[in-house]
Amino acid sequence: MSELNSQVPSTFDPFADANAEDSGAGTKDYVHIRIQQRNGRKSLTTVQGLKKEFSYSKILKDLKKEFCCNGTVVQDPDLGQVIQLQGDQRKNVSTFLVQAGILKKDQIKIHGF
Repeated sequence: MSELNSQVPSTFDPFADANAEDSGAGTKDYVHIRIQQRNGRKSLTTVQGLKKEFSYSKILKDLKKEFCCNGTVVQDPDLGQVIQLQGDQRKNVSTFLVQAGILKKDQIKIHGF
């Protein structure tokens, strides 16, 4: 029995240092703009990671007026508030957020296709 105990590996986590360094602090700095495919040619654009001090409803209202699309603010348990827009609005949203002075260009990450 003592031979088996000596062969059992310890609970060493080789990625513990990497996880401790990242700890989500790097992802909080970016605003992520993603596209989600619905059905057929339909798609959703999601914007997550905006600071909580911004009024999501006012930003959404301006985005909807500017791009002639519908949208909503969804409360996600993990991600917080997420803006959803109809259609592929990734480039439009990124240029809008930069021109409005809400973000800088290097704070935006565009994902998808």
